[in-house]
Amino acid sequence: MATTRPTLAATDRSETGKAVSRIRRAGRLPGVVFGHGLDSSNVSVDTHDFEALRRRIGQNALVDLSVDGKKAKPVLIQHVQIHPVHRRPLHVDLFAVRMTEELTVDVPLVAIGESEAVANLGGTLLHPNESVRVRALPDHLPQSIEYSIESLVDFDHVVKVSDLTIPGDVTLLTELDEIVATVQRPRVEVEEEPVVAEGEVAEGETAEDGEGGDAAAPSDSGSGSSDS
Repeated sequence: MATTRPTLAATDRSETGKAVSRIRRAGRLPGVVFGHGLDSSNVSVDTHDFEALRRRIGQNALVDLSVDGKKAKPVLIQHVQIHPVHRRPLHVDLFAVRMTEELTVDVPLVAIGESEAVANLGGTLLHPNESVRVRALPDHLPQSIEYSIESLVDFDHVVKVSDLTIPGDVTLLTELDEIVATVQRPRVEVEEEPVVAEGEVAEGETAEDGEGGDAAAPSDSGSGSSDS
């Protein structure tokens, strides 16, 4: 049966260790395919095609992977190793799923709407939890879960996991009382009074006004003026 899932072509690879640098220079991304009850296999995919695919799908989207032109199998892009400097992918882990076996994944949360405490009271929206953990069959995994922040009308209200709308075919694993969003009060800067140390003269006060007696006169550097 045909599916509407995105596809990705891969080829088997024998190169491992430092030899994979040649694959990267050739424009291919090394990876590994693994799954429950399967022997892991080393593959490579076209780096450009892989990056284009990642930009248009969610983190829990199923992808039909075909290796060397063989029948495609559904996989999840489980982990992508990224170079710390130029941010290009270095390696990808592809998890081969069984469509009848539930998976446990993290689903990103997306805030929608407007908070009065942010818009009118100058608060800052905080997201203590940006994802929740769920369990579901592979083709029922949510790509994201939206929630409204319109209930955040002041600094005392919060949005909890219990306020989220979870699809009926998905089991929520995160604790219900965990906070998803809240609004932090604006920071008020208090101007401190200047501290005058003993013996110093506060601004706008003459030496005679303060306690401690006479102020020292500026010393002369010489008996006459010098030309500069």
